[in-house]
Amino acid sequence: MTGPGVAFRGFVHRRRRGAELVLLVLSLVVGIGAYAAVGLGAQGEVPTDIIGYGGWLAALVLICHVTIRFTAPYADPVLLPIVSALNGLGLALIHRINLAQDSAPPGRTQMIWMTLGVILFVGVLVGLRDHRRLQAFTYTAGLAAVVLLLLPLVPGLGRNIHGAQIWIGLGPMSFQPGEAAKVLLVIAFAGYLVVHRDALALAGRRLLIVDLPRGRDLGPILGVWAISLGILVFQRDLGSSLLFFGIFVVMLYIATERPGWLVLGAGMFSLGAYAAYLLFGHVQTRVDVWLDPFHNDRGYQVVQGLYGMAWGGLVGRGLGEGNPQITPFGYSDFIVSTVGEELGLTGLMAVILLYGLMVERGLRTALLSRDQFGKMLAAGLATVMALQVFVVVGGVIKLIPLTGLTTPFLSYGGSSLVANWVIVALLLRISDQARKPPPELVASDDDADATQVVRLR
Repeated sequence: MTGPGVAFRGFVHRRRRGAELVLLVLSLVVGIGAYAAVGLGAQGEVPTDIIGYGGWLAALVLICHVTIRFTAPYADPVLLPIVSALNGLGLALIHRINLAQDSAPPGRTQMIWMTLGVILFVGVLVGLRDHRRLQAFTYTAGLAAVVLLLLPLVPGLGRNIHGAQIWIGLGPMSFQPGEAAKVLLVIAFAGYLVVHRDALALAGRRLLIVDLPRGRDLGPILGVWAISLGILVFQRDLGSSLLFFGIFVVMLYIATERPGWLVLGAGMFSLGAYAAYLLFGHVQTRVDVWLDPFHNDRGYQVVQGLYGMAWGGLVGRGLGEGNPQITPFGYSDFIVSTVGEELGLTGLMAVILLYGLMVERGLRTALLSRDQFGKMLAAGLATVMALQVFVVVGGVIKLIPLTGLTTPFLSYGGSSLVANWVIVALLLRISDQARKPPPELVASDDDADATQVVRLR
């Protein structure tokens, strides 16, 4: 109905912070309940520090919620509860293995890293009010990422831990700079592809039913390919090599909508991986363990992880009632097998579903974003999560060769946990801009002396 003095109002996007709060309460029930269940199963009693632990965890989550409510009120209401549930469950599983194995890191240490991650999460949302400002740092972010990737190779600074040269020492602590590099690389890739996507989308020669890119446009992908091979050869890190190259190829495909980039990228990585297999013994070992883990003791970790998940069955042994400590690094690289043993196939499917929802919300944010840089940045960050979960879970269940990546928010690892909290903060910032109603549009009515205010979703 229109007329003099009558205003028409369309749809206004709801903030849904109340729904987020309800979901956060449920996520805290999962995290704190899992911690209590671990105590009951492993020690026969609820942990005596349950009130302090639960209060600390709830305070961190509440700080995140309040920050979003005031700095990003239209942000996606599902992302933070998913992260809270996964992080809480991961803390409980790390604590469970620590109870059975004194050499395992305590869950309190991971809680400290979570606190640092929350601090950076708040810092990103408060300090970065518009994600588009990051586009100005495209090449700076790319250069910083390359420097971070090279740091573990610096003599006296880099550390070789469990055969991988991907750590740097900071006094008594160690840090994995590749975790920060993956965030910077996504920012650099997004800024570059927004500017050059039209040229990269031009078709070259046709191979069967796929149009391959032009030869003159292969420079960027060749550069990233060389960096990923360098990581594989010099740092002995197959997971990070696949992750960094895969992010760029997927973002190239999203930006150009050309399947030829996927075909070319898959071919280049396969060629490089095969050459590395022929030339380097540590790559051959990973592949041999993947093909036949029962052949010798080199596949002990994979075999124990598979036995643990088989023993868990459909519903699991119960939190605190399995033996996940038998699997080496069941609190980090193989925490997926710990989930399968303690919570069974049902619990493992629920965890993978949470990751799927996280990736879906990230891609939804990319679709809703009104600017191209936001689209590419959100799509890239969602791709990071998707590829990392695929590589980790695929390695544990013997779908692909085992790598050394951590499972986001579940595995023990401070640098990984902090970087993933920053990723979620960036996704929420982009989501807030995408879901926020545009400025009010004012139009005059020629037939009546009135103003109509139209708000669009």
